Amino acid sequence: MRPDGLDARHRHPRVTAVAPRPARAPAPRPAAGRRALPASVLALAAAPAALLALLAVPAAAAQFVPVPSVVIYPGDVIRDGMLTEMQMPDDFAGRSAAVLDRGSLVNKTSRRTLLPNLPIPRNAIGEPKVVSLNAMVRIVYAEGGLTISTYGSALQAGAVGDVIPVRNLESGLTVAGTIGGDGAVHVASNGGPG
Repeated sequence: MRPDGLDARHRHPRVTAVAPRPARAPAPRPAAGRRALPASVLALAAAPAALLALLAVPAAAAQFVPVPSVVIYPGDVIRDGMLTEMQMPDDFAGRSAAVLDRGSLVNKTSRRTLLPNLPIPRNAIGEPKVVSLNAMVRIVYAEGGLTISTYGSALQAGAVGDVIPVRNLESGLTVAGTIGGDGAVHVASNGGPG
């Protein structure tokens, strides 16, 4: 050993003593019969509260926006009881593509999963489907005073006003037509939308 404290073979200072670790406060113990929650779960539980704190604004500079109160799945018809109102900043309408009117959501269908307490994007809702895939539908051809009606199989689901392909059950030909309010598919003379 050299006088400068370095070991000649290894060229590093010789450790003579280890400093004690500072004492840590003991972790809180759960009540008898319960398991402690991991810190990651506690952090996730605090996240919605932090988000709501960011969205909280004074009442004078706020508007109310409809949001789901429950999870709404794709294809579900949105009912009034599935919605609640959430306070948003006054400029929310200008910087958002969310639906702002509760009445425009009721009796519409969801195109994707809508989560509770989150604004509903305009492109996430649509008209209810009146024709489902492979459903038997009435095909109507009308021109002048002539009306021809037959049945076919819908090759696509659709709402009123949508153009869908339909296979004629008698001839096997596929035609495209517009779904009417009566649920029938109306075909134009050229086989296109009518």
